[in-house]
Amino acid sequence: MSSLLKQSVKLALVQLACTADKAHNLSHARTKVLEATKRGAKIVVLPECFNSPYGTKYFPQYAETLLPSPPSEDQSPTFHALSKLAKEANAYIVGGSIPELVEEEGAKGGDGKDGKKWYNTNLTFAPSGELLATHRKVHLFDIDIPGKIKFKESDVLSPGNKITLVDIPEYGKIAIAICYDIRFPELATIAARKGAFLLLYPGAFNTTTGALHWELQARARAMDNQVFVGLCSPSRDMDADYNAWGHSMVVDPNAEVLEQLDEKEGIVVQELKAGRIEEVRKGIPLYTQRRFDVYPDVSVGGKFKE
Repeated sequence: MSSLLKQSVKLALVQLACTADKAHNLSHARTKVLEATKRGAKIVVLPECFNSPYGTKYFPQYAETLLPSPPSEDQSPTFHALSKLAKEANAYIVGGSIPELVEEEGAKGGDGKDGKKWYNTNLTFAPSGELLATHRKVHLFDIDIPGKIKFKESDVLSPGNKITLVDIPEYGKIAIAICYDIRFPELATIAARKGAFLLLYPGAFNTTTGALHWELQARARAMDNQVFVGLCSPSRDMDADYNAWGHSMVVDPNAEVLEQLDEKEGIVVQELKAGRIEEVRKGIPLYTQRRFDVYPDVSVGGKFKE
């Protein structure tokens, strides 16, 4: 059996302190990514909304235009910063997410404004500086836990409409989704059954949902699919409007937490070992025990977009 992960690779998750100063955030991200690659990381992940504060009132203010691609440096300084950084670092950069603005005639965004739509969008770059993929957050974070937290991304944002798989020639396929997407296991199942060795979720769970479900979701997606999982959060700032949980982590295909940070800024660097997925699947052979005569295989058919 060939290995889904073609060769072992070091994965880094950069738990970044994100401020209201975009230029500072981009410069700081560069420093931390280069620190990670000096430790041998070849795939480096940044947090959700790493170039701005997280919040509905901030999305339009910090949004960048990415289309037509490639955008000019004025339209999207973050696009160009990540492209240059991937080349400088000689690594694959999974650029967390940024607020994206799309202006098109007849469009109506989450806030009802004609001609403008905003998305929560990931950009992933190759070591050549080439853009490999974009992922627009599919499931918008609309929750209301009485007495704890109320948040409604759909007040401003529009949802993406595809599953994002990225083929990295040296290593294999990775799947990218954003934060709240992790709560919908269909995305993970389809990606894993399409051959992903790693599920990556830049995310910003808060101190309520993080304490309840952050580690549980990471381990559940790993357990369900017997693949590696990485969750990358901003660090926590209790003076900000939104308080991120932190606790970025890497989980192995047997749902064991390989490394987890606390709430402060930091970097996880973990080696993902070739052959580990197959070892786990041999011991607990879910992949040969599924009963598609009883229930459908969600990864088959044309009902989802890639």
